[in-house]
Amino acid sequence: MLEIYIDAASAGNPGKSGIGIYIKGEGHQIKISEYIGITNNHIAEFTVLVRALEEAVKLGSNLISMRSDSKIVVSSVEKAYVKNEEFKPYLTRALQLIEEIDLFFIKWIPDNQNKAADALARQAIQQN
Repeated sequence: MLEIYIDAASAGNPGKSGIGIYIKGEGHQIKISEYIGITNNHIAEFTVLVRALEEAVKLGSNLISMRSDSKIVVSSVEKAYVKNEEFKPYLTRALQLIEEIDLFFIKWIPDNQNKAADALARQAIQQN
């Protein structure tokens, strides 16, 4: 099983934004820190969701446990629905990627349990 922690950070809303992904399990310990340009925090959170799922599919794992401190992202995936039109393309892509995984779970966690992904997201902003 892969455990994937995701987070996004924006310096302003909108502002410079970065994403952080921490993957562990199945012999992997992967840290991804990427600058994604100027956007708002919600778009950044959906961007990191898709990016993490792309990475998980590349790794070929059939069991994924993902954790995020974004309630809107977790709720949207659980319901397979999002009201805001701006988020729909991200959710659609995420659901397509999830279809490629045998067992996928997503869980909301508080900020203090997501420090690794948060640090990676903030690092991406600082480096740009």
